[in-house]
Amino acid sequence: MHHDNILTRKIQGAVDSGRKALIPFVPAGFPSRERFWDVILELDDQGADVIEIGVPFSDPVADGPVVEKASIRCLEQGVNLDWIFEGLARHRKDIQAGLVFMGYFNPFLQYGVERLSGACKEAGVSGLIIPDLILEEARPYKEVLEENNLAYIPLVGLNTSIERLQEYARLCPAFVYVVSVMGITGTKSGSMQVLGDKLRQVQDTFECPVALGFGISSKDQLESIEEHVDAVVFGSALINHLDEGKSPREFMAGW
Repeated sequence: MHHDNILTRKIQGAVDSGRKALIPFVPAGFPSRERFWDVILELDDQGADVIEIGVPFSDPVADGPVVEKASIRCLEQGVNLDWIFEGLARHRKDIQAGLVFMGYFNPFLQYGVERLSGACKEAGVSGLIIPDLILEEARPYKEVLEENNLAYIPLVGLNTSIERLQEYARLCPAFVYVVSVMGITGTKSGSMQVLGDKLRQVQDTFECPVALGFGISSKDQLESIEEHVDAVVFGSALINHLDEGKSPREFMAGW
């Protein structure tokens, strides 16, 4: 059970105050190793409720070109889990937001799931989003994650069946992450209708907060679906913004 997880509390706190929780995603080491922690601290200072730190991987199959390019740049600078944990040891006490890692399973497996879970607990990381780890493969690790109060955050999409949603809901996750395809397939109105229907289904199936991500760059996109969304994740839009040399504060002001 993760209802007492800090991630749930942070998102619920935002909802209770009448707004969507904000979940920025930044690959660790982006835009540079030197600037990364300043970016995280500024996002936190500007009201991020949960911060998603991307663990760079050479084959990020679920990510678009912007995130992939940023991740490769971080890898080229030698960013790895040890570097991230060392940084968190220095900075975690100054960060109010909940923290999650988003990464692919291979680096986590190489690091060792038990070792990773213990290091996450020590570093104040409260959840893992692992796009290529399906439910059946995650189950053997559930106990060790829970021992360290580390939430497994399910990713669901427009093509996730109701039966599958119910299986994920039984995990009682800290929140569920819905992958939007807004602006990628179908007409805008058609895809928004499909997305709205799926969000309603997710909302009815899960007891935890619902986060929406992938392709979100402005508040306007949420207009017709906002009643079904508790939190918004933004990655590519923020990465592009930072890559242009602009500040996290400017980006967060738009939300």
